[in-house]
This record gives sequence, structure tokens and C-alpha cells, in this order.
Amino acid sequence: MDETYSITRHVCPRNCYSTCSILGYSKNGRLQKVTGDHKHGYTKGLLCAKGYNYINNVYHPDRLKYPMRQYPRGSGQWQRVSWTEAIDIIAGKIIELNHRYESNLSLALNKYSGNMGILHHAMEGFFNGLGKTSRAVGNPCWSPGMDAVYYDYGEHQTSDMQDILHSETIILWGINPVWTSIHSLNYIYEAQRRGAKVITIDPVYTETAKKSDTYIQIKPGSDGALATAIAKYILEHDLFDHEFIDQYTVGWEELKEYIHRLSMKEALNQCGQTIEAIQFLAERLAIHRPVYIWMGFGMQRHRNGGQNIRAINALAAMTGNIGRQGSGAQFGQRATWKFTYHILNPFPDDKRNKAGVRPLDINDFANDLQKQQVPPVKFLWITCRNLLTQSTNVEELKKALQTLELIVTVEHFMTETTQYSDLVLPATTQFEEWDIVASYWHHWISINQPAIEPYYESKSELEIARLLSKKLNEYKDHFSAFPTDMEDEQFIEQEFTDEFYQALHIKDWRELLNGPRRVDVQKTAWGTMEFKTPSGKIELFSKQAMDNQLSPFGMGLMENESNPLFPYILLLNHEPFRINSQFQNLTSFKEISREPCIYLHPLLAKEKGIQRYSMVKLVSEKGEITIRANFSTDLNQQTLVIFPNHPLINKLISFTAADMGKVMTSGKGNALNDLQVNIAKL
Repeated sequence: MDETYSITRHVCPRNCYSTCSILGYSKNGRLQKVTGDHKHGYTKGLLCAKGYNYINNVYHPDRLKYPMRQYPRGSGQWQRVSWTEAIDIIAGKIIELNHRYESNLSLALNKYSGNMGILHHAMEGFFNGLGKTSRAVGNPCWSPGMDAVYYDYGEHQTSDMQDILHSETIILWGINPVWTSIHSLNYIYEAQRRGAKVITIDPVYTETAKKSDTYIQIKPGSDGALATAIAKYILEHDLFDHEFIDQYTVGWEELKEYIHRLSMKEALNQCGQTIEAIQFLAERLAIHRPVYIWMGFGMQRHRNGGQNIRAINALAAMTGNIGRQGSGAQFGQRATWKFTYHILNPFPDDKRNKAGVRPLDINDFANDLQKQQVPPVKFLWITCRNLLTQSTNVEELKKALQTLELIVTVEHFMTETTQYSDLVLPATTQFEEWDIVASYWHHWISINQPAIEPYYESKSELEIARLLSKKLNEYKDHFSAFPTDMEDEQFIEQEFTDEFYQALHIKDWRELLNGPRRVDVQKTAWGTMEFKTPSGKIELFSKQAMDNQLSPFGMGLMENESNPLFPYILLLNHEPFRINSQFQNLTSFKEISREPCIYLHPLLAKEKGIQRYSMVKLVSEKGEITIRANFSTDLNQQTLVIFPNHPLINKLISFTAADMGKVMTSGKGNALNDLQVNIAKL
């Protein structure tokens, strides 16, 4: 194949733990095959089902080929336009709004994680180059946990997965890697073969739980209560690591006194466990060390989400399971993201037109869009997300969008969001563009190079930003500061520093075309025991948290906020063949999951008179939907599960703020997994 195919390097830029390195095989200008890249030290030449289906995604018959204009908006009457026409329409509206409001605050950008490549920050850079504009800020994914880790350690680090081979106990806490991180499984299974015991803690008896040595089923959102019960048992039985606490933590005496005051009975009631289960977990943590804890993102999507993560961090610290080979409390990392981010920082040439952002909460976008009226938002650019299937208060959002004068969406396919857009611009895939991508889990950096020419008239976000900047400057000198004369490779070049090259053990970014490289960070998170907190230690009592009107302690019980009208918790769980709405149009995946359904326990169904596969009504405070029922004994009778791959789910969801997120992402997280519902047969 080496002699007959052109082989190029790529990286999956999806919002996923693996960030897989990919080899593309092309012939006669067409991508023929994709495989994993064996030179990647984490994914080691393997892809998931989504990755192996990328060719079907690139050449899907429904993929957008040309810029399209819809008039009137929402009519479904689409007309092909040229790029020149599209750019003229957009630039003309930007200039008109600037003259009308004497600023660019009426321009808004809503972007998230559809593509996590560094060059896909081009639109943020473009908006920054216009001066002060409106921007969706915050994070719907991991913001409470990021704040929690920051309060406790001061920075975000993870261990290499190879480190798990040294563990005696592995706790998979709210994470389902069999479905969401398959590349980690070889490491986990090898650790099991070496004698490690794997414990899964989750409200759902997941595929990962079924492959574990022990499964602990807890009530949704009660992770902090479980950690508190374990901590109380450890404290009462003198199982904590005195030496580690004395040397590497601050606030132990205060935390110890606080834990003494908490009720074990209430903690057990909240998490739904027996004292025997607490004893088992306490002894695994305190005696069968080192203990590797992997905390999933779902547990921090609760009102007390950040506190859940802090509680587990504290539990790891009081048992000495931090910074030692085979141990740790792992959540996510940013230590390898050493880019300069110059692409984000083209500041306006006109010093009177200061750069800046008028924030619109990404998790409460509908309300914030309507609140800002001086001036009102009239122009919205949507990219790297399907806004109408990933937003709360969706009916209010639709109403807010009706007040805008121009909505532009950059996409690969027609989506629920494009139905509410005026212009849709066709985007390239990672097989048609340059980029550079890091992971929020492992420590490898990969280059992405074009394998084929852009599909029909699709363009990269970087090229779109350049075209638009050039057109605006034709209208008015120096209106846009985003560079129009730099090539893609030059944008990559400016993202690296000598320090970053040294950490990658290369002299030029082009060496990444020979294979991915690991960033030279410690293989065991916090192995140097040098923490980035104000005290330089793990902060079991955080003054920073207290200053932000939060509990200073990384422990605590839940406040009861149940509503008797909506007695069940609906969990929005991820499935293996989609990432939210991405990949949902692939034929093979459609055959696997033909329509959305709600999973409930058979005993609850019997109580409600619900037949399997019958249609049921699902109701929340926000709204109601009709959906097909299915049974599962993997849940308790108070918990329902749905996989969020269909827009109807958003009719149930309003914005419920989590406890943390503002420090690291400028907005509180969304407590999506605190969705209280009721269910009834039709």
C-alpha cells in the first residue's frame, strides 16, 4: 500500500478522551481508507467505531457541498449561493450593524467543541479582531469539575494510563470507558491480570460495571455523600495516612472536625449504601494501595457537582493516594496544552476600539441573548455545535433567534440548528485541512494534514475567517485585525515556542508529520508533590473556595431539593456510537438505534402500568415529550436513563446552575443530571 497510496496523518478532533491519531490512505484524490496510527503511544493504532466510519462521514450523500441561503428563515426554501455572495451578505450586515450601534456588540459568537483543533479557534480570533463583541462563555461539559480540581490542586494534571499498571485498586467512579474511552481498556484489563481489583461506582449498571470485580450502585448526585461516608469511616477507624496529610495537605484539622459533625446515617441514606459497603471501600482506599480513581464527567453535572469532585479529591488525599505511582484522582488535564494561542489574539489596529467580550452564558444562552439590549444582539455566528439540540430552554431560544437579523452556521450537514439559520457555510473535515490537536486526557500531540482537496466548495474555518476579514477591510480600513496574508502552516508555526519544542523533543512542528509526540510531563500526576495552590499543598480547606461563597471543605452532604410532583431522576447518558448529535446520520449507526427511548426499571413500569415498547409521556417542570419505553434492570426504580441523541429531549431541560465553574470557564456548569421528571402511560 505504501507504493500505491498517499499516506497522511490526521487526528480525531472530537470531544473525547482518546483524541486518536489516524492514518489516511488516498488514491487519485479520494480518501480510500483510514486506520489508527501505531506511533501514537496511547491509542496504539486502534480507532473506535466512529473513527473507522470517517470515510462514510466525509463522502456522505447529505454532506453540504455549497454555501446555502434560506429565505425566509425557517421556510426550508434553500438556495445555493456563491462564496462571494455569502461573504458579501455577512460583511455587509456586520458593517451595517456597526454603523447602527457604533460598536460591534450586536455581533455574537456561539462556539463549542464540535472540533477541538487549535486552528478551529479562528472564529474566536476573528471576533477578537473586531474589538468588543458578544460571546457565549462557560462550558456545558466539565466546568464544575475543573473548578474543583483547581481549588484542591491549583492545576489540572492526569497520569499516563500506563501508571494504572502499578495500581492495587482501580475505582472507576462515574465513568463508563467501555463505551466512552475504549483505548483505556487494555490498560485496565492488564492491571486486572496483574492482580488489581476494579470497582465501578455508578447509578447505572454499565457495561464497564459488568466487567468490574465490584459494582457499587449509588443514587444520582450522591457521590459526595458516599465519599463523605467513606471519609468518616476512615477517620473513626484511624485509617488515614498521617504522614502524607502532615506533609502535603493543609486544612486537615478543620476538615476532620467538620467530618466528625456530619451524620453517618444521613450520608448512608443519601447515597443508598450499607455500612458494610462503606467499610469495603474504606479498606480498599486505605490498605489496598496504590488506588487509582478515575472520575467521570457525569457526576459533576449536578447542583453539587464541583463538591462531588472535591470530596473524592479529599478522600484520595487523606489516604495518601496522590502523587504516588499507580495512584491519583484523575479528572482531566490541561498541562500539555502549551500552545501560544496567538490565533486568538489579533487585537484591533484602532486602539480606540478595545478588544473584549460581552459574556452570554453558554448554558443559559436563550435568557442571556434576550437580556442584552444595549445594544441588542442582531447577528449570530454558530460553529462547532448543534445549538438547537445542545441548549436548555429551547423554546425560549427559538423565540430569541427570531429577533436576530442574520444567523450564520458553519456545518457539515443540515441540522436542527440550520433550520433556524439564514446562511449555512460548508466546512471541511480533518481530512481536508491543517490543524494541531491535543488531548484533555492523555499527553500526546498530533498533527493533522490535508489528505484530499476540500469537498466541493467546503472551506476551513480559518479560510472563512480570512475571507471575511479581507472583505471587511475593503469596506473600511483596519476594520478587522484578523490576518489575511498568513498561510495555514504559518498559523501552526506561531503556536509553538522553544519551550514547547523542548517538551516534545523536536526542533520543528513539521517533525510531527513523522508521528505524534508525547509532551514531557510527569507520568504520575503530582509526582513531584509540588502543587499549584496558594499554600503549595493540597487544600482540604480552600480559602479560595470560601472567598467565592462556597464551602471551604472538600466534603459534605446534599441538600434535599426533591419535588414530589417529579419523583424520578432522568440521567442523560452517552452512548458508544455518537458524540451528542455527531455521527447520528451514519446509516450503520441509525440501524443500531432507530429511535430514542426511555429506560426504566421493570418494577417501576409495572407500578405505572407501562408496557415494554409502548409510548409514554415524560414530564418535567419545563415541558413534556412522548417517547417509547424500554426496560432495564441496570437502574434502580427511582432513576430513568435516556441517551441524548434527539432534539425532543431538550424540551424537558431548563438551565439549572451547578455549584462551580466560574473560575476556570467563566460560567457555572449545567446540572443536567438533576433533571426531575415524572412518567405515565398514554
